[in-house]
Amino acid sequence: MRPDELKHLRRARDLIDREYARPLDVPALARAALMSPGHFSRQFRAAYGETPYSYLMTRRIERAKALLRRGDLSVTEVCMAVGCTSLGSFSARFTELVGESPSAYRARNHVALATVPGCWAKLVTRPSRNREAQVSPAS
Repeated sequence: MRPDELKHLRRARDLIDREYARPLDVPALARAALMSPGHFSRQFRAAYGETPYSYLMTRRIERAKALLRRGDLSVTEVCMAVGCTSLGSFSARFTELVGESPSAYRARNHVALATVPGCWAKLVTRPSRNREAQVSPAS
């Protein structure tokens, strides 16, 4: 991949990181990267290992986990705060990435993370669709 293309892809990824709660779609992200939507999607996946939409949803779920750990917002309020418009889709994606429902995650005791620096907590709690691929199946 050319260095200038990678620079443009980083611009789109940074837009997702900053504006995850806004309605973002591939054409808007492609414009930020100065690419056509199809080329952008292919290049983004090649560079970052996931589609732009998957990256956006991972970022939203990551932020939702932080909001749910605080415990002062309902699951619906968290869903809307991170830019999702469908509670059902949000809950399904959350469960897929985290392994438990948003309600169960919110109800769990998160005291252990209270003393962990934010940068480390973000790394440890980052949702990953590939997490099950990292665990070897029992023989």
